[in-house]
Amino acid sequence: MTTSRFSVLARIRSFRFAINGILRFLRSEHNAWIHLLATVVVVAAGFSVGLNREEWIAIVVVTGLVWIAELVNTCFEKLLDLLHPAKDPRVAVLKDMAAGAVLIASIVAAVAGLLIFIPHFY
Repeated sequence: MTTSRFSVLARIRSFRFAINGILRFLRSEHNAWIHLLATVVVVAAGFSVGLNREEWIAIVVVTGLVWIAELVNTCFEKLLDLLHPAKDPRVAVLKDMAAGAVLIASIVAAVAGLLIFIPHFY
């Protein structure tokens, strides 16, 4: 295995590829639109109630967790569709489990959001 020399241009290109992937995700996936709307609402609410530094850290972490879970789930589903285009109950189980991971991340984020925001409203 050979190692190539470090290249700033190659690193910049890799960021461009990653950004293209995120933009493609945002353009093509309806769930991404829901997550984007939720993120905008949470950030606006955070500024509105004046979250402190620790609260912002928690919001950023759980929001990032949901985005990461949804991106990985989307990649996993698309990979399974590519590798096994025919309907298969085993593939359906795998897709359901990946979607379940997104649901768990979303529930964790919602609970954290409630724990953070409720005291600001009372």
